[in-house]
Amino acid sequence: MDAALFMDEPLTEPSEAAPADASVEQRVADLVRRFYDFVWRSLRRLGVRDGDADDAAQKVFLIAARKLDAIRFGCESSYLYQTSIRVASDYRRSKANRTEAEFDEHLDSASPSDTSPSIDDLMDLRRARRTLDAILDSMPMDLRAIFVLHELEQSTMAEIAEMLGLPSGTVASRLRRARKVFLETLERHLGRAQLGELFS
Repeated sequence: MDAALFMDEPLTEPSEAAPADASVEQRVADLVRRFYDFVWRSLRRLGVRDGDADDAAQKVFLIAARKLDAIRFGCESSYLYQTSIRVASDYRRSKANRTEAEFDEHLDSASPSDTSPSIDDLMDLRRARRTLDAILDSMPMDLRAIFVLHELEQSTMAEIAEMLGLPSGTVASRLRRARKVFLETLERHLGRAQLGELFS
Protein backbone atom coordinates (compact mmCIF):
# COMPACT_ATOMS: atom_id res chain seq x y z
CA MET A 1 0.00 0.00 0.00
CA ASP A 2 1.33 3.43 -0.88
CA ALA A 3 2.06 5.48 2.22
CA ALA A 4 1.23 8.72 0.42
CA LEU A 5 -2.44 7.74 0.23
CA PHE A 6 -2.84 7.38 3.97
CA MET A 7 -0.51 9.93 5.53
CA ASP A 8 -1.85 12.68 7.77
CA GLU A 9 -0.76 15.27 5.23
CA PRO A 10 -1.13 14.74 1.46
CA LEU A 11 2.20 14.85 -0.33
CA THR A 12 2.80 18.13 -2.11
CA GLU A 13 5.88 19.72 -3.53
CA PRO A 14 7.04 23.08 -2.15
CA SER A 15 4.44 25.68 -2.98
CA GLU A 16 4.97 28.10 -5.80
CA ALA A 17 4.26 31.75 -5.23
CA ALA A 18 0.57 32.57 -5.60
CA PRO A 19 -0.41 35.53 -7.75
CA ALA A 20 -0.26 38.66 -5.60
CA ASP A 21 -3.87 39.67 -6.32
CA ALA A 22 -5.38 36.32 -5.30
CA SER A 23 -6.73 36.56 -1.77
CA VAL A 24 -7.17 33.51 0.42
CA GLU A 25 -10.97 33.77 0.28
CA GLN A 26 -10.94 34.08 -3.49
CA ARG A 27 -8.71 31.04 -3.86
CA VAL A 28 -10.85 28.92 -1.52
CA ALA A 29 -14.02 30.05 -3.30
CA ASP A 30 -12.39 29.20 -6.63
CA LEU A 31 -11.41 25.72 -5.36
CA VAL A 32 -14.98 25.04 -4.24
CA ARG A 33 -16.46 26.36 -7.49
CA ARG A 34 -14.09 24.39 -9.72
CA PHE A 35 -13.75 21.13 -7.78
CA TYR A 36 -16.84 20.62 -5.59
CA ASP A 37 -18.55 18.20 -8.00
CA PHE A 38 -15.31 16.22 -8.48
CA VAL A 39 -14.72 16.00 -4.72
CA TRP A 40 -18.35 15.03 -4.01
CA ARG A 41 -18.33 12.29 -6.68
CA SER A 42 -14.95 11.05 -5.49
CA LEU A 43 -16.12 10.83 -1.88
CA ARG A 44 -19.31 9.08 -2.92
CA ARG A 45 -17.37 6.54 -4.98
CA LEU A 46 -14.82 6.07 -2.22
CA GLY A 47 -17.54 4.86 0.15
CA VAL A 48 -19.21 7.93 1.65
CA ARG A 49 -23.02 7.59 1.57
CA ASP A 50 -25.21 10.15 -0.21
CA GLY A 51 -26.52 11.65 3.03
CA ASP A 52 -22.99 12.29 4.30
CA ALA A 53 -21.23 13.31 1.08
CA ASP A 54 -21.93 17.05 1.50
CA ASP A 55 -20.50 17.06 5.04
CA ALA A 56 -17.47 15.06 3.91
CA ALA A 57 -16.90 17.44 0.97
CA GLN A 58 -17.08 20.37 3.36
CA LYS A 59 -14.44 18.69 5.50
CA VAL A 60 -12.17 18.26 2.46
CA PHE A 61 -12.46 21.95 1.61
CA LEU A 62 -11.94 23.02 5.24
CA ILE A 63 -8.70 21.01 5.29
CA ALA A 64 -7.69 22.58 1.98
CA ALA A 65 -8.45 26.07 3.32
CA ARG A 66 -6.23 25.46 6.36
CA LYS A 67 -3.42 24.10 4.15
CA LEU A 68 -3.85 26.52 1.26
CA ASP A 69 -0.18 27.52 1.24
CA ALA A 70 0.82 23.87 0.71
CA ILE A 71 -1.33 23.52 -2.44
CA ARG A 72 0.64 24.40 -5.55
CA PHE A 73 -1.19 26.20 -8.33
CA GLY A 74 -2.12 23.63 -10.97
CA CYS A 75 -2.02 20.72 -8.47
CA GLU A 76 -5.32 21.43 -6.73
CA SER A 77 -7.17 18.33 -7.99
CA SER A 78 -4.34 16.08 -6.82
CA TYR A 79 -4.34 17.59 -3.33
CA LEU A 80 -8.14 17.48 -3.07
CA TYR A 81 -8.31 13.86 -4.25
CA GLN A 82 -5.66 12.72 -1.77
CA THR A 83 -7.53 14.57 0.98
CA SER A 84 -10.79 12.96 -0.18
CA ILE A 85 -9.18 9.52 0.15
CA ARG A 86 -8.23 10.28 3.77
CA VAL A 87 -11.66 11.71 4.63
CA ALA A 88 -13.42 8.73 3.00
CA SER A 89 -11.16 6.29 4.86
CA ASP A 90 -11.98 8.00 8.16
CA TYR A 91 -15.68 7.95 7.27
CA ARG A 92 -15.68 4.26 6.38
CA ARG A 93 -13.94 3.37 9.64
CA SER A 94 -16.34 5.45 11.75
CA LYS A 95 -19.50 4.41 9.91
CA ALA A 96 -18.68 0.74 9.36
CA ASN A 97 -21.94 -0.48 10.90
CA ARG A 98 -24.18 2.30 9.68
CA THR A 99 -27.13 1.31 7.50
CA GLU A 100 -28.74 3.44 4.85
CA ALA A 101 -32.51 4.11 4.93
CA GLU A 102 -34.55 1.86 2.64
CA PHE A 103 -35.76 4.72 0.49
CA ASP A 104 -33.79 7.88 -0.06
CA GLU A 105 -35.26 11.35 -0.44
CA HIS A 106 -35.30 11.07 -4.22
CA LEU A 107 -37.69 8.13 -4.15
CA ASP A 108 -39.87 9.74 -1.47
CA SER A 109 -40.19 12.97 -3.39
CA ALA A 110 -40.56 11.41 -6.85
CA SER A 111 -43.72 12.55 -8.57
CA PRO A 112 -44.98 10.74 -11.63
CA SER A 113 -44.67 12.57 -14.94
CA ASP A 114 -44.04 11.67 -18.55
CA THR A 115 -40.36 12.62 -18.33
CA SER A 116 -39.44 11.10 -14.97
CA PRO A 117 -38.32 7.47 -14.64
CA SER A 118 -40.81 4.99 -13.25
CA ILE A 119 -40.60 3.74 -9.67
CA ASP A 120 -39.42 0.38 -11.06
CA ASP A 121 -36.64 2.10 -13.00
CA LEU A 122 -35.64 4.07 -9.90
CA MET A 123 -35.58 0.88 -7.84
CA ASP A 124 -33.44 -0.87 -10.49
CA LEU A 125 -31.02 2.06 -10.43
CA ARG A 126 -30.95 1.97 -6.64
CA ARG A 127 -30.20 -1.79 -6.64
CA ALA A 128 -27.46 -1.27 -9.24
CA ARG A 129 -25.99 1.55 -7.13
CA ARG A 130 -26.02 -0.64 -4.02
CA THR A 131 -24.29 -3.43 -5.94
CA LEU A 132 -21.63 -0.99 -7.17
CA ASP A 133 -21.19 0.36 -3.64
CA ALA A 134 -20.80 -3.19 -2.25
CA ILE A 135 -18.22 -4.05 -4.90
CA LEU A 136 -16.26 -0.85 -4.31
CA ASP A 137 -16.47 -1.41 -0.54
CA SER A 138 -14.78 -4.80 -1.02
CA MET A 139 -11.70 -3.17 -2.57
CA PRO A 140 -8.70 -2.03 -0.54
CA MET A 141 -8.47 1.78 -0.67
CA ASP A 142 -5.23 1.80 -2.73
CA LEU A 143 -6.98 -0.18 -5.50
CA ARG A 144 -10.32 1.58 -5.13
CA ALA A 145 -8.80 5.06 -5.49
CA ILE A 146 -7.21 4.16 -8.83
CA PHE A 147 -10.27 2.22 -10.07
CA VAL A 148 -12.56 5.16 -9.30
CA LEU A 149 -10.29 7.66 -11.04
CA HIS A 150 -9.82 5.53 -14.16
CA GLU A 151 -13.12 3.71 -14.62
CA LEU A 152 -15.58 6.23 -13.18
CA GLU A 153 -13.85 9.60 -13.51
CA GLN A 154 -12.30 8.66 -16.89
CA SER A 155 -8.82 9.84 -15.88
CA THR A 156 -5.88 8.51 -17.87
CA MET A 157 -3.21 6.41 -16.18
CA ALA A 158 -0.72 9.26 -16.68
CA GLU A 159 -3.11 11.70 -14.96
CA ILE A 160 -3.61 9.25 -12.07
CA ALA A 161 0.13 8.73 -11.67
CA GLU A 162 0.66 12.50 -11.49
CA MET A 163 -2.33 13.07 -9.21
CA LEU A 164 -1.32 10.40 -6.69
CA GLY A 165 2.44 10.77 -7.10
CA LEU A 166 2.88 7.13 -8.13
CA PRO A 167 4.99 5.51 -10.86
CA SER A 168 3.02 4.62 -14.01
CA GLY A 169 3.79 0.92 -13.54
CA THR A 170 2.29 0.98 -10.04
CA VAL A 171 -0.87 2.62 -11.36
CA ALA A 172 -1.17 0.01 -14.15
CA SER A 173 -0.58 -2.86 -11.74
CA ARG A 174 -3.13 -1.61 -9.22
CA LEU A 175 -5.68 -0.96 -11.95
CA ARG A 176 -5.30 -4.56 -13.20
CA ARG A 177 -5.74 -5.89 -9.67
CA ALA A 178 -8.72 -3.59 -9.06
CA ARG A 179 -10.42 -4.75 -12.25
CA LYS A 180 -9.87 -8.38 -11.22
CA VAL A 181 -11.38 -7.74 -7.77
CA PHE A 182 -14.28 -5.89 -9.41
CA LEU A 183 -15.09 -8.72 -11.83
CA GLU A 184 -14.72 -11.44 -9.19
CA THR A 185 -16.99 -9.59 -6.78
CA LEU A 186 -19.50 -8.77 -9.53
CA GLU A 187 -19.62 -12.46 -10.46
CA ARG A 188 -20.39 -13.35 -6.83
CA HIS A 189 -23.22 -10.78 -6.80
CA LEU A 190 -24.72 -11.69 -10.17
CA GLY A 191 -23.65 -15.27 -10.82
CA ARG A 192 -21.56 -16.50 -13.74
CA ALA A 193 -24.48 -16.80 -16.21
CA GLN A 194 -25.77 -13.28 -15.63
CA LEU A 195 -22.23 -11.88 -15.77
CA GLY A 196 -21.72 -13.61 -19.14
CA GLU A 197 -24.91 -11.99 -20.48
CA LEU A 198 -23.73 -8.61 -19.26
CA PHE A 199 -20.46 -8.80 -21.23
CA SER A 200 -21.69 -10.60 -24.35
